[in-house]
Amino acid sequence: MSAKSTPTDTTTHFGFREVAEDDKESLVRDVFDSVASKYDLMNDLMSMGIHRLWKNTMLDMLRPKAGMTLVDVGGGTGDIAFRFLDRGGSSVKVIDINNEMLTHGRRRAIDQGRLEGLDWINGDAEKLPIEDGSVDAYSTAFCIRNVTHIDRALDEAARVLKPGGRFMCLEFSHVALPALEKIYDTYSFSILPWLGEIVANDRESYQYLAESIRRFPDQDRFAGMIADAGLAQITYRNLSGGIAAIHSGWRI
Repeated sequence: MSAKSTPTDTTTHFGFREVAEDDKESLVRDVFDSVASKYDLMNDLMSMGIHRLWKNTMLDMLRPKAGMTLVDVGGGTGDIAFRFLDRGGSSVKVIDINNEMLTHGRRRAIDQGRLEGLDWINGDAEKLPIEDGSVDAYSTAFCIRNVTHIDRALDEAARVLKPGGRFMCLEFSHVALPALEKIYDTYSFSILPWLGEIVANDRESYQYLAESIRRFPDQDRFAGMIADAGLAQITYRNLSGGIAAIHSGWRI
């Protein structure tokens, strides 16, 4: 059977839908074009504001310091980058495939008087436009589940980190508390799309975001994928009963 006729070679998931692999990137871009202006507000609504605590926890674990450089992948609105600089980090390359998100982040930076230490780059998580071994830390928050090939994005993380550099990923994950699971499912598939329709006038995008969480590998499987990319000392920390998780690894 030829590669063209083998569905597993040419299709991938977009939420619960199967789509042509070549189409996923544009579909994801359309989602984030649609929600960019409301992205931070909707993150507050999606997590009931708890995403701010989760992000602070990731920065607590990373421990930015003077001279430390970071690449933040999928961080177009600047949330992680701003926290990194505020905690003493020296510079951040913010890479996002979505120009609308980068535009929103630049505007936020200007509004807050942040004119130094930030480099806004339109780029793909699977093909980062930066040199091998060039950054002290790699972070990504609520992004990696949207890439077409997670393994390639992880390979890129390992490539761009300096020896001794740290990988940090904050992502929605799989609920570890059975009592919470049913409540979370009801919220994700009923309330969240409704909020998307009311607040962002976009029910479909938030339906996709809820579905994409369920399609993402669970904590242990994702840890194994990080190890397969060549990173070491992989750990993860569940947040809010596993609704989100922070995975950490090191470039040896």
